[in-house]
Amino acid sequence: MRGNAMNSISILQRYGVYILVLLAVAALVYIIISLIQSFSMEQADRKIRENRSEGMANNIYYFVGRATLQQIQLSLGILMAGGLITTMIFCQVYEPLIIVPAAALAFLIGMIAPWLYFSRKVRLRAERFENSILDLALGLTSGLKAGQALPQALEVFSRRCEGPLKEELMIVIREYRLGLELAEAMQRMYNRIPCEDLQLLIISIRLTTQSGGSMVEVLEKITRMIRGRTEFHQKLRALTAQGRFEALAMAMAPMVAFLLLFFINNDLMLPMVQTLIGWCAIGAMITLEVIGYLVIRSIVDIKV
Repeated sequence: MRGNAMNSISILQRYGVYILVLLAVAALVYIIISLIQSFSMEQADRKIRENRSEGMANNIYYFVGRATLQQIQLSLGILMAGGLITTMIFCQVYEPLIIVPAAALAFLIGMIAPWLYFSRKVRLRAERFENSILDLALGLTSGLKAGQALPQALEVFSRRCEGPLKEELMIVIREYRLGLELAEAMQRMYNRIPCEDLQLLIISIRLTTQSGGSMVEVLEKITRMIRGRTEFHQKLRALTAQGRFEALAMAMAPMVAFLLLFFINNDLMLPMVQTLIGWCAIGAMITLEVIGYLVIRSIVDIKV
């Protein structure tokens, strides 16, 4: 009994050295990168402020500074790697060939996760903006019918709307007051957030302004066209919602089953986390699940 205890202590001491070295290297990398970032922090933040003033809405740096994002990535990567190492020790996994690659993978996931999060925020903002173009067309039509000029109708509508559309319209109005043509200012808004409905609206305004036609009639036709496109996209999204849910459910089912079996029959599943072959099998399972999820999403994500 005493020999087993001494053996366990020696194992912990031996592999504790590997863990301390790994953590020391991670801390050293973090410190070095932080020092490098400190030299470029002012320049990066100044560039981000300039981009925000221009409405850089199709970039993740609209929401977070470059240096801040890198610090978040490093912190989360180190946290996930440390948490995984702790979990492996708790599961009595002491093999360096398992710990080091798994910790590296966890660190990589921690580096990628913040970028995916802010990329999703950019995509959601663009979707909110696109869904507001119909309101913009209706607002401009109502303002013109009330006897307002197009710039006045745009400014009045910008005071009532909310969200990303309001932010972008305020930039358009500011650029118009600085001497830029309204159609050109709206084209710059399209360049920041590409949207087909907005492009139709801009082309109509530009052509009507140049040819001298009835702006109200043109906007009414464009409004009906945008409303039809919006209703079609909503129906299409509703029809493909089940496919997207099934893709997520199919991707999560094996992982949930693995965790349930691990807690129900611990002795049966321990070899999966205590041997190199077991971790290779887990890695292969996760890789195939991710590939399958992406394939199914690409099938149900219909572009029109």
